[in-house]
Amino acid sequence: MEALEKGSVYTAVIDGYSNEGLGIARVNGAVVFVPHAVRGEEIDLRITKVMKTSCAGEIVKIHNPSPERMEPECPYAGKCGGCAYRHLTYPEELWAKRQRVQDALTRIGGLELTVEEILGAKNPEHYRNKSQYPVGADGSIGFFQARTHKVVPIRRCLIQTEAADRTAQAVGEWMRRYKISAYDETTGKGLVRHVCVRVNRKGESLCCVVVNGNKVPREPELAAYVTAAVPHTVGVLLNSNTRRGNVILGDKYRTLFGRNYLMDTLCGLEFKLSMPSFYQVNRDQAEVLYGKALEFAGLTGNETVLDLYCGIGTITLCLAKAAKRVIGAEIVPPAIRDAKENALRNHVENAEFFCGDAADIAAKLESDGLRPDVVTVDPPRKGLAPEVIASVAAMGPEKVVYVSCDPATLGRDVKIFREFGYEAKRAAAVDMFPGTAHVETVVLLSKGEVDSKKIRVEFSLEDMDMSEFQDGATYTQIKDYVLEHSGLKVSNLYISQIKRKCGIEVGKNYNLPKSEDSRQPQCPPEKEKAIREAFKYFGMI
Repeated sequence: MEALEKGSVYTAVIDGYSNEGLGIARVNGAVVFVPHAVRGEEIDLRITKVMKTSCAGEIVKIHNPSPERMEPECPYAGKCGGCAYRHLTYPEELWAKRQRVQDALTRIGGLELTVEEILGAKNPEHYRNKSQYPVGADGSIGFFQARTHKVVPIRRCLIQTEAADRTAQAVGEWMRRYKISAYDETTGKGLVRHVCVRVNRKGESLCCVVVNGNKVPREPELAAYVTAAVPHTVGVLLNSNTRRGNVILGDKYRTLFGRNYLMDTLCGLEFKLSMPSFYQVNRDQAEVLYGKALEFAGLTGNETVLDLYCGIGTITLCLAKAAKRVIGAEIVPPAIRDAKENALRNHVENAEFFCGDAADIAAKLESDGLRPDVVTVDPPRKGLAPEVIASVAAMGPEKVVYVSCDPATLGRDVKIFREFGYEAKRAAAVDMFPGTAHVETVVLLSKGEVDSKKIRVEFSLEDMDMSEFQDGATYTQIKDYVLEHSGLKVSNLYISQIKRKCGIEVGKNYNLPKSEDSRQPQCPPEKEKAIREAFKYFGMI
């Protein structure tokens, strides 16, 4: 096989797309990734980079343009890194996404299952109800160029709402008018880092400006600029994030105008959204996604359903309409508080919510004997931890409905589920993010033959001890929070000591001395302060 050389030009046919939406060609046995290429096209390509297992290339000439190629309507196409498929017709984009899911389930998951369909969006533009605009060191506001942190200034985006774009531009005008500095991630200096906007179905918006500090000059003027540009703004917030790194939001918020939340409707239910709450960014397609998840669950009204990674309770409360009892679990305390409020607001009485890590809660529920009929999971991009899968399987649900935002980790996880006797029966893709390379998938996993010696036990949740998860955090969560925010390492012993000082219940005899004469190290003042801060963050005090 002849090695490809950087700068050399070769002729090849594009035969598919990568996970990032790049065209894939094969030259002399080597895989070459080519931006803005279309399946079926014969092209001349120039090698721009030679890597160990593949190469990068660029189009020099297209010999036979595909009928699926189109001229991008977005003036920033090829500059901004947000959209990968602006050069494709929408049917071709859907083909690429469905094939991506199919490849992941076949090659990674080892399945012989056909992805039934991909459900496209009726309105593939201006669909995002949450927008996050990075601010460049020069004060430009827009989105990052692909694989860089260089901000491409953008005034109007085809997937953001007009209200969000106008809000970002208003913040930029305020910065220029009053000479407010932008954050420079290379030096750690400067103030404004991001502009975040939520927009609801009625067109109301919530603006949050993320700054490197606790305040900015001319705060009343900031609120005035935003509300003048977008009169339906219900609140303007200031978020403090002084940490280096890629995390957008910090932990502290201050309201400069109006209120600190937004109300929205989804699947006929009303939800309260705080700025950090997880909520699907495409409202219309979220209803399609949840509808498919409900179809796969096949509820009759007599089931107990466990919903892991429930967020503010969107899927959980949708399930509650068709189930006897639903239990939602989520690690983020503010999200659980919102979920409980959302249940009350929508008069849902058969839903319960617990706060904690999915692995911890699944293990706790399993050890206490919970046997749900259906388990639904909607994890972050990294997928499920092996211990979560093991705990879910140990509960023995008849069905597991897996909602995934990453086909690769989905393929990995369904392969692990198979080791526990759960086979993937159905799969469908949903295009939640038109224009971009992202795609959502719903997979139904069903349990194999049940051992006749096993007996199903009915019980009430009221008999279970769930205090560990109701209004607190696990010891691991507290340790991680303290380490991240103060750089200090704390032990279970220190955490339990401060729990007692704060009047928080600790497990019976947990970390107590074995005898009256035993001497234990006492938590140092600086660690006590850090632990108390963690307790406040998790809503424990």
